[in-house]
Amino acid sequence: MEPARRGPRTATIFGVLGRTYEGQDCSIARTLEVVGERWTLLVLRECFLGTARFDDFQRRLGIARNVLQARLARLVEEGILERHPYQDRPRRCEYLLTPQGRDLLPVLLTLLEWGDRHRAPDGPPAAVAHRGCGGPVGAVLRCECCGSGVDDRTMEVVGAPELRPLAPSA
Repeated sequence: MEPARRGPRTATIFGVLGRTYEGQDCSIARTLEVVGERWTLLVLRECFLGTARFDDFQRRLGIARNVLQARLARLVEEGILERHPYQDRPRRCEYLLTPQGRDLLPVLLTLLEWGDRHRAPDGPPAAVAHRGCGGPVGAVLRCECCGSGVDDRTMEVVGAPELRPLAPSA
């Protein structure tokens, strides 16, 4: 049997996209090497919701066991999750966020807010609230010096000339 032929678009996608962004001196690219895969972000969402055990991840996400195992192993390898035994026979571990992993909460909240704003035509399916007072929790961009709100129009990249805005084309 002859292998299936890929069309030009498919060949380009498979030939170009990889897991690394070699040659790019960019923290976003380096972060994507770790968390830039769909299932990884959903595993992290579950961690923030309190899911810690393999079977619970698998049941809640409907993810193939081999894919889940690979994602969890990668997150442990990268220091985002830690394995903690909760049973000896058979040995079973739960996966808990490390401080590095907890630092991803604002990233997930920002994705949630964007999805609620642009991909939830019937309104947000759920809300995140502060357990202490019930107030809404969101990701807010603020200047750490003066406290002013920041958006793409009020920020600039300092250093890294390759990341500065391009001059308008002639």
